[in-house]
Amino acid sequence: MFRPAGGSEVEKTPSHDLPIYWLLDLPISRWQISSLIARHPSLKNMAQLVFLHGPGAGACADAFTYQLKHFKGSVAPNLPGHLGGARCADVARYTEWVRGWLWGQGLNKDLVLVGYTLGASIALQYGLDYPDEVKGIVIMTVAARPKTRPAGTYEMRVRAAADPKAYEEWLAFNRHAMFLVEPGLRERLLERHRQIGPLSQLEDLKTIDAFDVRDRIATLKPKLLLMRGLKDPGKPPEYEKEIHEAVPGSKYIKLDDAGHFPPTEIPDKFNALVADFVAAL
Repeated sequence: MFRPAGGSEVEKTPSHDLPIYWLLDLPISRWQISSLIARHPSLKNMAQLVFLHGPGAGACADAFTYQLKHFKGSVAPNLPGHLGGARCADVARYTEWVRGWLWGQGLNKDLVLVGYTLGASIALQYGLDYPDEVKGIVIMTVAARPKTRPAGTYEMRVRAAADPKAYEEWLAFNRHAMFLVEPGLRERLLERHRQIGPLSQLEDLKTIDAFDVRDRIATLKPKLLLMRGLKDPGKPPEYEKEIHEAVPGSKYIKLDDAGHFPPTEIPDKFNALVADFVAAL
């Protein structure tokens, strides 16, 4: 038997029989995980979850608060230009930054990339450019081509940066986009929006809208799970379906109880879907 520090005994499973998310919710340190890997070589191939944020839901790693708590050993970087650093010019450069950040921590294989909007675009680019490092991809609110947006989408952010009344309207817009998020977390994420600002969100939208991998998407090798929240107040086109139809073997799930940000809106259900996806890799 193995007894985690401060935890109850856990049955020691033969190494060939260890489920991929065996370490979920165990209160153990990275040192203890390393010790487990030494005794169970098959754990070296355990998937490494990486959560990638977008311009909404706080525009930083806090969007994955529930996931970082649930999936022990998972990581979520704050993309450059969000709470610090200089932003990247396009999705390809963000992808290289993320790859460098992961390699700097020794995380360079068996990756499962999970993201929404900008983070989802980065996940697709990463999977296309470096398929040998990526085991699976879970994405939502994403397109493989430039998105079509309502008139005034960019202008609203420009006005918000210059006019106090427009700024409050921008905050109200972001609050409404998170109407399904638990109120305490929603306010915390809104504070992040205040720190990061409307112009960062504007540039993120432009970056997303310049992303186009239609000519490559059918060649995507990592396993792919797409999700779409049916209560998204923006009611965007069904871009996820386009990707699903283009990528052989992909899976597409519609969530009738989620909106624009499933990880923060329905965390228990979302985490279970991710865990099942990882277990099947």
